[in-house]
Amino acid sequence: RMAEAPPSFSFVAFPPATEAGRVVFGKNSIRPKDEVQEVMYFPAATHEPGEKVQCTYIAIDQSEKTSSVVLSKPAWLWGAEMGANEHGVCIANGPLVAREPAAHTEALLGMDLVRLGLERGSTAKEVLDCMTSLLEEHGQGGNYYEDGSLCLSFHSAFLIVDRVEAWVLETVGKYWAAEKVTEGIRGLCHRLSICTKIDAEHPELRSYAQAQGWWSEGQEFNFSEVFSSPEEEDVGPCAGRKFLEKHEGSITVQTMIDNLRGMNGTVCADSDTLLPTGSMVSVLPQSSAFSGIHFFTATPDPVRSIFKPFIFVADVKPVPKAQSPCFEKQPGSKTKVDWRHELYKAHEWALTVIDSAEEEGQKLQETMLDLEKQGLDAMEDILSSSDALDASEVEDLFYDCVDTEIKFYK
Repeated sequence: RMAEAPPSFSFVAFPPATEAGRVVFGKNSIRPKDEVQEVMYFPAATHEPGEKVQCTYIAIDQSEKTSSVVLSKPAWLWGAEMGANEHGVCIANGPLVAREPAAHTEALLGMDLVRLGLERGSTAKEVLDCMTSLLEEHGQGGNYYEDGSLCLSFHSAFLIVDRVEAWVLETVGKYWAAEKVTEGIRGLCHRLSICTKIDAEHPELRSYAQAQGWWSEGQEFNFSEVFSSPEEEDVGPCAGRKFLEKHEGSITVQTMIDNLRGMNGTVCADSDTLLPTGSMVSVLPQSSAFSGIHFFTATPDPVRSIFKPFIFVADVKPVPKAQSPCFEKQPGSKTKVDWRHELYKAHEWALTVIDSAEEEGQKLQETMLDLEKQGLDAMEDILSSSDALDASEVEDLFYDCVDTEIKFYK
């Protein structure tokens, strides 16, 4: 029996489900619980012809230009679990199982495709086209985890969002189907969720399914039914979606944060081995005065973490305290290294207090939420203001928030 994919909790809400005509996006990154996730900003760049880019396992041709991106990523790999670019495109990635196993052969990881898509596309559709052509050219495969003794590979699902539309992209090897979403609420599951509404697909998707004996011409083509493992149980709608539906018409950043915190008891999949090691929420306003605001925890467990805002401007101040130290280490090697960044270490102290001292822990958590609320309120002022954004006021926004959080723990 195939390894089960860890749950994927990624959501988008479009008007009219949201407040003030905004698009709200969110993801919990469910990973091995001792894996460190860092938040990295990479400025836009131009590259020499013929240049290669080394992804997690393979090197591919670099693009002539790459956009600036902010990524929440497992520290040991090149790609990212989730992130955004300067044009207001956000992507979340999730693992999938299907009726054929994912390849162990080292190729692109789903997480590499997240970063490549954000660096190379300026709308959700452009990013989709870029990711699918890279997938067809290079394939996907390789260990999903740093621990070489755990060799697990998965297919990938992606939620690609801009202020106009979202694309749900689900892949099985190099084959794929995509569904366009322009209103309401959509989430990713850890199983195939695209059914008969297919808005773009791999040119050989149906002939491949036919050759495998999974589908015959003349039948309705239901991607999920055709490509899902026959023993896959249908467990109903994705967790977390019900919570958002309850708030339909008034979904805000706060609603999405509450959802990721698992106020409905399901989205915060804390198991013995897995945990949300990083969380992200984005809000994309309808006006294109600026591309949006992206909130990251950069620490595990959203219930006991602070969502901190980031805005793309020309001179974003780097935040080394949320970045892991660098090691010369090949993915898959058995050497253990300490990837913890300064914020992660400071936050570990907070977790021990919250877990051990009831009264003190509760007080600490209240102060943390208060700190977060100040940031959320300040961002709401920016979103609802009719004045142009003063870039100099927000270039060290994420830096200051991380710095304040660390000082607060100390």
